[in-house]
Amino acid sequence: MGLARICLATAQTPLSILIVGCGLGGLAAACALTDAGHNVTMVEAAPAIGDVGAGIQVSPNVTRLLTRWGIGDALAKVAVKPARFVTRRYANGKIIGVTPLNGEGITTPDLPYYNVHRADLHRLLYERVAPRVTLRLNSRVVSADPEAPSLTLESGEVLHGDLVVGADGVHSTLQQAVVGQKIPATPTGDAAYRALIPTEKLLADPDLKSFVENPEVTSWMGPHRHIVAYNVRSCELYNVVLAHPDKGSVESWTAEGSSELMKAGYTDFEPRIQKLLGLIESTLEWRLLDRQPLKTWMHPSGRLTLLGDACHPMLPYRAQGAAMAIEDAAVLGTLLSHITSVSQLPRFVKAYEDLRLPRATAMQHASRLNQQYVHMPDGPEQEKRDAGMWNVFSGEKEKGSSDDTKASEKAGEVVAGSAEISATDAELENAGEAGVKEEKKLDENEKQKVAMHFSYDAVGDAERWWHEVGAKEIGADARVNGAL
Repeated sequence: MGLARICLATAQTPLSILIVGCGLGGLAAACALTDAGHNVTMVEAAPAIGDVGAGIQVSPNVTRLLTRWGIGDALAKVAVKPARFVTRRYANGKIIGVTPLNGEGITTPDLPYYNVHRADLHRLLYERVAPRVTLRLNSRVVSADPEAPSLTLESGEVLHGDLVVGADGVHSTLQQAVVGQKIPATPTGDAAYRALIPTEKLLADPDLKSFVENPEVTSWMGPHRHIVAYNVRSCELYNVVLAHPDKGSVESWTAEGSSELMKAGYTDFEPRIQKLLGLIESTLEWRLLDRQPLKTWMHPSGRLTLLGDACHPMLPYRAQGAAMAIEDAAVLGTLLSHITSVSQLPRFVKAYEDLRLPRATAMQHASRLNQQYVHMPDGPEQEKRDAGMWNVFSGEKEKGSSDDTKASEKAGEVVAGSAEISATDAELENAGEAGVKEEKKLDENEKQKVAMHFSYDAVGDAERWWHEVGAKEIGADARVNGAL
């Protein structure tokens, strides 16, 4: 699963590209598109560059891209490499599943699995692209003309380019220009608290210090609730996310929550959780809303397309939202490194959609199904789920944990990032989600599926399309039209 030795081309015809949004997806798109030789203007509504948020999980399908873009070494200095993903019963902390990550699991030394503070990754991407892009801050887009293409700002100014990329998040303005309407959001019934705890507080407690001294991603699954926790920022901070039944929160990364209500919602979780939550002085809370996958990401003109949360917002139950946006960026940049004429844009943009939409849509479906899976109430189905987690992979016995007795516990392996296996065929059919059944089969191929997911190479995928399809199809058209 090493790095592919693919030399990106530089576009013979540099395009003028407008990227709306300076989040992780927009900055990743700027990395890929400037690497391909294009002129990029980034349009951002905020008055300054910065990012909120807490921890995110950066799996090998993303670290390979960040390494290609030259920020792998800098990322390693601020990230944390968890040894494994551990899933526990909520009430007693008993291990019910383990996935080895770095060292002996689904990674290789040159493609680690990281936990990172979102703001740290945002800063590294911004530092990478800042010298190479034109940045328009305090520039809110109010409308787009996909045919021109152009953007109209709140100030009345109109910006023109060859291509517009909408990376403007879940409340995307550009999405309406593609699909003609605002896609409604459906409440999932869940909300999530998130908090960051200075790790010095955990280190001072004998019952909690092992969470810092032996970094892991730890998940506690309980009825209608679960917790995921891990270290970020070189183990200076401990990131905690707590999913729970929604009682009227808002869909915002910056809305304050009640730490007292948070603590009251997890009193039946194991004693270490009570201690951990006792260290949290303030928390943020956001409502988890679901949106149906789009049928298309591009305007028929081929001059406006979407990327990241603007076209495939993810629920957090698979920890792949940022990953999908960064993969989008890599595919789009790689494809457009081969363009020789503006007239070819519609075909390249369609190829981008064809390559990315199925994978991102499958991830949306899988994340949605995981909500039900990780929040099962106690009972026969929960017991069946837990037993499946023991046995779905190799069934090897638990090798021991720094903070657990080695007595008679054994653990199967769980899909890294969210304990996402064992939805039955009947559940999948009832959910009516195309393409998910293959993603969720409970059989001996599950481990292979996980490895294939994390070994996905977005650049290689785009290059294969170019060599197998694009070079013949677009190259022939270009010769006919005199572009070559």
